Amino acid sequence: MMGHKNQTSSSDFTLLGLFPSSQASLVSFLFIFVIFVVAAAENTLMILLICSDSRLHTPMYFLLSHLSTMDILHISNIVPKMLANFLSGSKTISLAGCGFQVFLSLTLLGGECLLLAAMSCDHYVAICHPLRYAILMDDSVSVVMAGGSWLVGTLNSIVDTAYLLHFPFCGSGTIDHFFCEVPAMLKLSFVDTSGYEGRVYVSGIIFLLIPFSLISASYVQILLTVLQMKSSEAWKKSFSTCSFRMIVVIMYYGPFIFTYMRPKSYHTPGQDKFLAIFYTILTPTLNPVIYNFRNKDVLGAMKTMLKSNLLHKEMNREKT
Repeated sequence: MMGHKNQTSSSDFTLLGLFPSSQASLVSFLFIFVIFVVAAAENTLMILLICSDSRLHTPMYFLLSHLSTMDILHISNIVPKMLANFLSGSKTISLAGCGFQVFLSLTLLGGECLLLAAMSCDHYVAICHPLRYAILMDDSVSVVMAGGSWLVGTLNSIVDTAYLLHFPFCGSGTIDHFFCEVPAMLKLSFVDTSGYEGRVYVSGIIFLLIPFSLISASYVQILLTVLQMKSSEAWKKSFSTCSFRMIVVIMYYGPFIFTYMRPKSYHTPGQDKFLAIFYTILTPTLNPVIYNFRNKDVLGAMKTMLKSNLLHKEMNREKT
């Protein structure tokens, strides 16, 4: 066993990053940068639309506004540091910075898992019990769902982050990843982490398997209900909506489950980095498109906002 002089307690960690040491790294950098800008713009636009348009003041869009907030924070927690390291040539991150990345990442990942399950319940009630929707999904219920997702995700993250950072790490402090993620950091510890891995596994059941099962069951029930409808147009619309949403859900939960519910001995850096791209970078970009921009109410709100801005500009021109 290494001596205490070789453990990392206050020094910096080194993030090896996502970009390869080749000419292709610039292309990868530009690709990630464009995705980050698009994701931030999409989700910011959604929050503004939901706040400003009274047609979107419903439980469903209230939950979607929290999803957009989580996505902005999550991608902003990871990508800017990764891009800054590439531009500066430095790959270091402080222990405090690494701890904050872990804390915020676990908070948002856990919270989003619960929030997506809450959104599927909202969708289920709207399709399968439309006459009782106003009673079952009133404003107080949506507030509890959103607030509960944030609260439970935060509390779980505080415990997991504090537990993780108390481990002694190898002196090199080299993390073969593009951000400080739990499985990659566990590989740096030279003490027994089986107890912590067991806790992560239990958290995986609570935050991953149970919500994913609930979402799957909700969409199956929705499709069964829609199949009983006589309208083929309603069936096609519901099938399309459920299909696209399940694709995004699988892209989010699948890699997440595969990463966090395996023993650390089964992890490989290349595989972990590839899988993390899905739930840290791609899904925050796809969520607004799948959940919002295919919706007539959202498109109508966008048109109203554009007309209002154009009218405001014309009035300013007339004044000048």
